[in-house]
This record gives sequence, C-alpha cells and structure tokens, in this order.
Amino acid sequence: MFDKILIANRGEIALRVIRACKEMGIKSVAVHSVADADAMHVRMADESVCIGPNPSSQSYLSIPAIVSACEITGAQAIHPGYGFLSENAAFVQVLEDHGITFIGPSAEHIRIMGDKITAKDTAKRLGIPVVPGSDGGVADTPAAKKVAAEIGYPVIIKATAGGGGRGMKVARSEEELEVAFRTARSEAKAAFGNDEVYIEKYLQKPRHIEIQVFGDGKGHAVHLGERDCSLQRRHQKVFEEAPGPVIDAETRARIGQICADAVAQINYIGAGTIEFLYEDGEFYFIEMNTRLQVEHPVTEAIFDVDLVREQIRVAAGLPMELRQQDLKVRGHAIEVRINAEKVPEFAPRPGKVTQFHAPGGLGVRMDSALYDGYTIPSYYDSLIGKLIVHGRDRSEALARLKRALSELIVDGQGVETTVPLFHALLAETDIQKGDYSIHWLEKWLAAHYG
Repeated sequence: MFDKILIANRGEIALRVIRACKEMGIKSVAVHSVADADAMHVRMADESVCIGPNPSSQSYLSIPAIVSACEITGAQAIHPGYGFLSENAAFVQVLEDHGITFIGPSAEHIRIMGDKITAKDTAKRLGIPVVPGSDGGVADTPAAKKVAAEIGYPVIIKATAGGGGRGMKVARSEEELEVAFRTARSEAKAAFGNDEVYIEKYLQKPRHIEIQVFGDGKGHAVHLGERDCSLQRRHQKVFEEAPGPVIDAETRARIGQICADAVAQINYIGAGTIEFLYEDGEFYFIEMNTRLQVEHPVTEAIFDVDLVREQIRVAAGLPMELRQQDLKVRGHAIEVRINAEKVPEFAPRPGKVTQFHAPGGLGVRMDSALYDGYTIPSYYDSLIGKLIVHGRDRSEALARLKRALSELIVDGQGVETTVPLFHALLAETDIQKGDYSIHWLEKWLAAHYG
C-alpha cells in the first residue's frame, strides 16, 4: 500500500479523496493555486504545495508543476479526482515515466475512450449496444447527407473530441443539416482544436442511463448498477439518482453484465462509467468516462461501498474486494449538484460565504468544501457542493431530499445557489413520478422562465 498520495484536484472531490486516505492510514498531499491557499482541502491534507497562479492552465492543469510536487513530497501515487487531468493520457504517461502510480486506468484506455469514434468502435467490438450512425468521422456535407439519409432524420452531429455539449448540433431535415454540420465543425475546432465530427441517430425522448463498472486490471470486473442522470441543462447533469426509476432488476443485471464483461476483456483497472441513451427498452452507447464520476456517491449509498478506497487498493496491486454476488441494491439515493449560480440565468455568483450550514440526519450526506468565511473563487467550476440522500425507497429519498434542502444554508456577499431550482423541481408531478427524459428540464425552464 502507498504511504503517501497526492490529490491533483481541488474542492469537494479533493476532500473526498483525503477522507478515504485518512481512513486507510495513508498520508495525503494537497496541491493548490494561489487562489486556493485557504481552501478546505489544503487545510485537511497532511501536506500542501502551491503549484501556480490562479488560472487552472497554470496550476491544476500544469503537469510539470504537479509532478514536481509529487517528487518534492515523496508521494508515490496521484489521485486525479474528476475533471482537470483525470482523463489526460499524456499526464498518465508522464507519471509512468517518473515511476509515479496513477490511481485510475492506463493511458491506453484513456486514449481509446477519449476519442468518441474509437470509443464507439471499441464498444461495438466488445458487445456494447451503440447508436446507429456513421462509421467514423464525416468529412463533408455530401457525406453527411448520405449518412443522414441512411439512418433517417433527425440526426445529431457530434465532435469526435467533444464533451459538455460543445460541437453538438441536431438536424431534423436535409435543409437543417448543412448549417448544423458547418456549425458543429466550427464549434469543435474552437473548443477542441479538432473539427472532425460524426453523425448519429437523434433519439426523441431518451433517458441518460450510466452503468458504473470497476475492474482490477487482471481480467476481472463488476458492475454496480445504473444511475439515471436525465435531468440536464445544456448537457450538464444537475440531478442524479440510483437505481433508475424505469430500470427493473432483470434489465439492470443484463446491461450491467454486458458492461462488466466488456471492461474485463480489455483488462480495465479502476472505476469507469459507461454512458447510454435509453429509449423504448433499448440502450445506446454514448461514451465511457475513464474516471470517478461527480455522481458516484449515489452508487456508494445503494451498494454500501467506498469506490475511492477500492480505487486506491487496486492501484496498489491489491485484490479487488468487490464481488458481483455481494453487490445488492439497498434502497434509493438521489444527488443534486449545488452550484454558485443564479437561477434561471445560471450565471456564476461566487463571493465570500458568511454562513454555511450543512444538512444532517439519517440518510443525508453533504460533500462540500465550504466553510464560514471562505471566498468562492471565480476561476473554477461553479460546483460548491453535492447533497446526497438515501432512503428505503424513492419516495422516502425524495422526502429526505426536500427536508435536507430546507436545512441547507449558503449565505454570502453576492453568493447565490441553485437550491431554489431543486425546491421547485421537487414540487413537479413528473419528478415525483420519475417521468422525465434528457429534454425535460430544458423544456421546464423555458416554460417557467422563458
């Protein structure tokens, strides 16, 4: 086992990893920018190293600075959290060259799944169901029209190097296709430096279902059921739950085993998530995230496991403790993402926190790096906390979420949060019934706020 682990991240996910390290008797190293000198993850870690100025490009994304911090402190391994360098194959390769263990998958697997076309081809080869679409990138408009005619409108054009909804456009007719194709390529070039796009069938009212998998890197893998992440705004998740309201035990076992078998075939190591669109009883592969997800706590809640602890164990070469026969769903869990944003504009509202009170009680977990007097910096993602609740069933989880939201206090100078959004959503019949698709929230926002 490692003596010391460096966490190459910030905020609540850095705290999450530090807590796991403390429970395992492992010393932790926090890295931080100048802006994060007083951050909670810096305060809680055993050691800390300033790795650069405020912009993430000069700090949390600086591979030389992070490697140097590792060498200075003697950390033997790095946990990347999510975001930043967590899915950067070049970073993993550099760590391998320096004899530092990356707590996550291999550089090869990150590269394969980081390119959307290669990932889709790999998924198809491994027996994972995929969305009908182009075989690889589409070079020009005539080729795009040919593919669209074959699979039928509507279609969606996506950047091969994309993510977060950028370089993604829908075309419902041949007339719309020309503009959508040009726009998607232009956005992809600007966002990712790569204008290659591909085309897929656009599903009308799908849900976003993702399967949590975990491998030991030696040909063994398990699945930990699904999460329903369909409530999204501009392709960004805001509300996640497990198990999915429309997935029964038989379906869960079937798609879960397909995913577990797939990652076992490639000797995948650590946590990963295979994401699908789900419509009319069919699953269609979107992508695989080769890291821990923001919403991993809902899976931890219903299976009573510590995914970060297991990540650290297998990275250290210890046997995987997760066994499929032991993984039984217990109750229902929901997570809502608390952002420092003003609703309905969703414009960032950082500032100094004058009062923070985390909710508590049975079945309530608050993952946050806030504290009284903390100044939320404007340089990074607006996520300031995740509220997770667990109940015996979905109705109890919803009641618990409503109660916990009423207890949560985040006051400050100029600070606003997305808490009012969740109060409003919990009053909606569709949410209470679990009857929603990936388009539901956008339509609700348009109807309520214009």
